[in-house]
Amino acid sequence: MWREFLLTELGKRVREERVKRGLTQEEFGKIAGMHRTYIGAVERGESNLTLTNLQKIADTLNVKTAELLEDL
Repeated sequence: MWREFLLTELGKRVREERVKRGLTQEEFGKIAGMHRTYIGAVERGESNLTLTNLQKIADTLNVKTAELLEDL
């Protein structure tokens, strides 16, 4: 249960930050070097991220990884 909650909340934050930047999932995925379907799965909390992919996402959003995880 905790894992699902964490992934869902993290996904919401990723989506929020992506939308703030006016990027589609496809555009974001290209910049991050990830497929748009993977980005969608992350945003829905369906994908258990590796730390490497979490860092790629944070770098693409130009935020610290800790900001995405703060208060989860």
